[in-house]
Amino acid sequence: MAHDAFAHGALGSSALMIIGALHARPAQTAGDLVITSSVSRATVYRSLDRLASHGLVHHIGETWILAPKALEGFGNSLPEAVTAPHLVLSRGWDTVAADHGTAGLAVRRRTLHAAERTAYRAALDRLAGHRSSAVVIIRDGRQILVPAPRPDEVPSSVQARNGCVLDPVTGQPTPDWRIATDGRLILITPADQRSYDELAAAHAEALSEWESAA
Repeated sequence: MAHDAFAHGALGSSALMIIGALHARPAQTAGDLVITSSVSRATVYRSLDRLASHGLVHHIGETWILAPKALEGFGNSLPEAVTAPHLVLSRGWDTVAADHGTAGLAVRRRTLHAAERTAYRAALDRLAGHRSSAVVIIRDGRQILVPAPRPDEVPSSVQARNGCVLDPVTGQPTPDWRIATDGRLILITPADQRSYDELAAAHAEALSEWESAA
């Protein structure tokens, strides 16, 4: 799966499942491959057609077999298929990826994921820094919480349209984060399952109580 040749838009992961099934048990029908590869019938036929177009599998009667060097990504044509106009023999997985425009996709995906993990750790660090001990004052014998500044404001530099938030590292929208109607963002952690409205109401209540005491 590390090869870009099996990315979405190229051969796809289902083609890899079929290659594995034919490697484990050669000469299978499409019906057999539905069971041995755990891929749907329609997807089996589509994947076999893609593999056959690169000369990676051969159709003999009702059965399918791998080309001699299919596991290395090299296609081979049967003698009767040499002049087939649609057959473009592959010359390795990198060539297959280049033909489908997916070359370098895995590297870009790993780079993006690394940036996302870095941004996520930074967000957790900022959140942890905000979890200071609550400050209270005593007024008329009761404790009043001193509301801390809300750390959830979203800088304009990372605001996008439709309430989306841009990842400050990648510049891409982060689907799990949203900007609230008041222009603020609250990151709800597994330890705090309150909704945004509940968090905002709690903050407003603490602020009102503090202003009354002040």
